[in-house]
Amino acid sequence: MSLTYVIPDIHGRHDLLSEALAEIAMRSGGDAGLIVTIGDYVDKGPDSKGVIDRLLAGVDAGWNLVALKGNHDALMVAALRDPANMAVWMGKGGDAALASYGGDPAAVPSAHIDWLDGLRLMHVDAHRVYVHAGVDPGIPLGQQGEATLLWKRYPNEFYDGFGALHVVHGHDNHPEGPLLYEGRTNLDTLAWRTGRLTVGVFDDDKPGGPIDLIEVRGQPAER
Repeated sequence: MSLTYVIPDIHGRHDLLSEALAEIAMRSGGDAGLIVTIGDYVDKGPDSKGVIDRLLAGVDAGWNLVALKGNHDALMVAALRDPANMAVWMGKGGDAALASYGGDPAAVPSAHIDWLDGLRLMHVDAHRVYVHAGVDPGIPLGQQGEATLLWKRYPNEFYDGFGALHVVHGHDNHPEGPLLYEGRTNLDTLAWRTGRLTVGVFDDDKPGGPIDLIEVRGQPAER
């Protein structure tokens, strides 16, 4: 059985990311699979730099990693490449990300900026669409706009996916989540603040939502 493990919005919580990767390796029983991270690696939490360093280091031999872009990752790139965008990034939690680099924009390695900028927006397999925020069900996948993929919020009563494909996303945080619907799964549990990160486990041979959830816990953020 081939499995895909999906890690949602990390937001600078290197501790939760490291624990999630260790738990995935343990639960897999040595059967390597695919890990999909669905964006928002930076901002708000304490160690955005550590998160990027960890993901740049890659995953264990035999495993594959697909890292997708989130809206906060795009905000960071925009600010560091054009200071005119710095105030917007700071207002969205970029101050915490910058602090993890010592507070100096010039100290952010170009390799980190290039990595964030080059991330994919979507991953599709036989049964699912993996994306940071969501997809427009009325537009072909190949024509989806970046703003939709990075910023979309689904209406509360919308439970569908994308046709026969189940949509796996984050972005719209629900501390009591994850939210499991017939057509889509929202894994974002506001982990940077709650200290609770939930990894979705999906069977590549079967349609629908997760067959298992892996919950890792750390300290909640100080209020």
